[in-house]
Amino acid sequence: MQFTDDEIEDALQVVRSLVPATPDYAWPLLALETGVNVIVKHENHTPTGSFKARGGLVYVDALCRRGAPRGLATATRGNHGQSIAIGARKAGIGCLIVVPEGNSAEKNAAMQAFGGELMVAGRDFDEARQIAAQQAEARGYLVVPSFDRDLVRGVATYGWELFKRQADLDALFVPVGMGSGICALIAMRDRLKLKTDIIGVVADGAPAFAQSFAAGRRIAGQAAVTFADGMACREPPEEALAIVLKGAADITTVGDDEIAEAMRSLFRSTHNVAEGAGAAAYAALCLRRERYRGKKVAVIMTGGNIDQDKFAKVLSGETP
Repeated sequence: MQFTDDEIEDALQVVRSLVPATPDYAWPLLALETGVNVIVKHENHTPTGSFKARGGLVYVDALCRRGAPRGLATATRGNHGQSIAIGARKAGIGCLIVVPEGNSAEKNAAMQAFGGELMVAGRDFDEARQIAAQQAEARGYLVVPSFDRDLVRGVATYGWELFKRQADLDALFVPVGMGSGICALIAMRDRLKLKTDIIGVVADGAPAFAQSFAAGRRIAGQAAVTFADGMACREPPEEALAIVLKGAADITTVGDDEIAEAMRSLFRSTHNVAEGAGAAAYAALCLRRERYRGKKVAVIMTGGNIDQDKFAKVLSGETP
C-alpha cells in the first residue's frame, strides 16, 4: 500500500481538525530497565485515547466527499468504534456500533458519548462483525470495514509524525489487531526510504496473525482469548496480511502476564495508562531486550482505554 505526499498532507489536515500531533518520548527509566534507547509514541494522547481516531476521521471524510451515506455500521471492541463515531458525528450522519457481549463498559460508554448508537450482540468480535453487516443491510447503512485504504491513510499520519522526528530507529514494535497500524507504519517507512525493522506483536491467545505470517498464508478461525481486546483478532484481512508479509521483519507473540507486567512498568516509568494492546509492544521489546541492547527502538502505545477495575487488578499485580 502506497500513498502520495498529497494524500498524506490531505490526511494530516483532516486529522489535525481534532487530533494534535502526539509526542514521542525517550523515557530514561525504560532505558534503565531494558538497556535499550526506548522511544514511546504516545497514541494514548488523542481525544479518543487511541490511534484509531486518525483512521476514522479520514475514512468518513473521504467517504462523504464521494457522497454521504445514510449512515454507517461497524463492529468493534472499542477504539475503532470511537473513531467512526467521531467521524460520523462530524459529518452529521448516523452511526451504529456493534460490540460483542462482555465488551469494555467504559469503551461502550465512550462510543455512545461520541454519538454512536450502541448494540451489544455476538460472542466475539467476528460474530459482532457479521451482525453489523446484517443491520447495515436492514437499515440501508454502509458497512465500515475493519481494514480499508482510507483508514490506513489516516492512521499513517502517526507514522509520518514518528519517522519525521525519529528517522534513525533501528526497530519499531507495534501491536497488531486487524492490521491498520502496522500497515500504516510499513507504508510510511517505505515512503521515507528508511531502514527501520518493523515487528508486529500479537497475544499468545490470539495468534492468527503470527501463525499466518509464519505460514506465509492466511490462517483464520483461531481462538482470540486475551484481555488485550485490541489484539483479539482471529481472521486477519487478506490485504493487510499481504502488506505485512512483504514489509514486516517479524510477528511475535506475548502472553497476557507479560502484557500486564509491561502495563505496570509503563505506569511506573511514565505515569501513562496503557491498555493491553497499548502495552504489548513494550512487552515484546522486553522479551527481546538482549537483541536490541544499546539500539534505538520505538514502541507504539496505541491506546490507554482500559476499564478501571481491570487496571486496578493490573496495578495490584494480577492479570485480568
